[in-house]
Amino acid sequence: MPSKVEGWKSETYGNEVRDRLLEFAEEGWDSIPEDEHDAWFERFKWWGLYHQRKGQESYFMMRIGTPNGVLKPGQLEVVADVADEYARGPVDNPEFGAAVCDWTTRQSIQLHWIKLEDIPEIWEQLESVGLSTQQACGDSWRNIVGCPVAGKDTNEFIDAWPVAEELNERFKGNEEHTNLPRKWKVSVTGCSEGCGQGDINDLAFEPATKELGGEEVKGFNVRVGGGLARKEPRLSRSIDVFVTPDEAADVAAACSALFREHGDREDRFNARIKFLIDEWGTEKFRRVLDEEFVDGELKTAGEDLRDQYTYNAGHGEHGDHVGVHEQPDGNYYVGLSVLVGRMGAEDTRELAHLADEYGSGEVRITQRQNLIVTDIPEEDLDAFLDEPLLEEYSPDPHPFMRGSIACTGTEYCSLSIVETKNRMVRYARWLKNNVEVPSGVEDFHIHLSGCTASCAQPQIADISLRGMKTRKDGEPVEAFDVGLGGGLGENPQFADWVEMRVAADEIPGYVENLLAVYEQRREEGESFREFIARHEEDDLTGLAEPEETTYEDPYMHNTKMTWYPYADEDDMSASPAPTDGQGQSLTSDD
Repeated sequence: MPSKVEGWKSETYGNEVRDRLLEFAEEGWDSIPEDEHDAWFERFKWWGLYHQRKGQESYFMMRIGTPNGVLKPGQLEVVADVADEYARGPVDNPEFGAAVCDWTTRQSIQLHWIKLEDIPEIWEQLESVGLSTQQACGDSWRNIVGCPVAGKDTNEFIDAWPVAEELNERFKGNEEHTNLPRKWKVSVTGCSEGCGQGDINDLAFEPATKELGGEEVKGFNVRVGGGLARKEPRLSRSIDVFVTPDEAADVAAACSALFREHGDREDRFNARIKFLIDEWGTEKFRRVLDEEFVDGELKTAGEDLRDQYTYNAGHGEHGDHVGVHEQPDGNYYVGLSVLVGRMGAEDTRELAHLADEYGSGEVRITQRQNLIVTDIPEEDLDAFLDEPLLEEYSPDPHPFMRGSIACTGTEYCSLSIVETKNRMVRYARWLKNNVEVPSGVEDFHIHLSGCTASCAQPQIADISLRGMKTRKDGEPVEAFDVGLGGGLGENPQFADWVEMRVAADEIPGYVENLLAVYEQRREEGESFREFIARHEEDDLTGLAEPEETTYEDPYMHNTKMTWYPYADEDDMSASPAPTDGQGQSLTSDD
């Protein structure tokens, strides 16, 4: 029997949801029947809208898709304007203020506190510059990810941007691929460093060569079935297929159609393609793909470049594109570190202006929640680097600031168990000011995820933090499971979870003690990831002790049970939600 969600989707889904959304926006929050909230909120996701959590009724998170992270000239300023006008909540965030833009680990943009009544005007502004929320969420093709400097990299093997752009144009709004069993995440990588993170995507095109007709041809090998969600992560697996750039979209369509027809629609927990690959194996997947879903005969895989992958490989190389880098045309791109991927609307607008003044106006989003300004002439580079905004968003950040990633957390997310972004900011600052970085370590990744959904990609970090609860001094407090030694590169591996339910205020002390152990016991030239890898999992448990320090955590209480973790009066009964779209609470005494 199809799942409840499949029943909702069979009634209304995809492009047709837009008309109903516009009707609800015109009539207001109360026009959505209360007993149909779950069904409509599930459908709204297809148009990039997630209803925020309990206590924030009538507010939505809006996700804007930016294929391959590319923001074309003029687009970033419109995003800033939309955030400034429509994404202001009833309480300011104490670290970031009001009206923020979140850059995500899938090279997208998220805005919060969006009201239903404002959606038509927001869409009009976004779509006027070619931006869209279509399929930014939901059971369909999500935002295409890849190397954020595709077409701008002097060491690029093949320019993957045209392929990513074609996939976006072909499958956004495509009725044949509108309703899949679950989300469908696609990566296209053209560089030899592997920064497209194909290993953790449902469908991955990775650079390869193959001899065809006596000539060596550049293209892509195809991998399927990667993903991090739940406690069952998978690395994508080769299906022994090579495609040229011109063939990529057709093979992608075939893979998507196979998933549409054979993915599990009865159990959403098992509906991702990784579980179909578990069940079938790659040989059966390839055979069915070849026999039932493609025209002609699939080519066998070519020679891949995976032995050259350095992105998040733990070897000290910077694969995050932060810093100053020369482009093939002699101009430069500058990667800016954005701590936990959050930037205020005013700073976002200022960066848009700087991109126009010094570059082409183009800005790109990375999978490490950072931003890149492209096309800066060499003669303007020093002036750009001297801009005051770059003091906050540095192209040369401290390793603890550079490597910190965090998901949305209990601030807005109904799934999260703990507060995340403000806490990770505090962790990074405390570590920077109090912990000596081991010699030779320039890049150190700490990923903090509020739950097992893994939006912060914790399984592929040096230190992985996954939100939990525990008791301390007899009181319930927020806590984390701790994993060690994850990463990608030539030999990708997931973190080993070695410490369970560590109180949140003891995490910085644990990191400090762990790095001291690493410094004392490592072999010459041994990276942190190599150090962890040569220990048995049992030996990693207890390798360092959690400890209270001078770090003070203001979010130890159960932030999931507040209406907003940073409100002075944070009890659910103090919530101003739902609103009427005019800045007034429906539950107020006014």
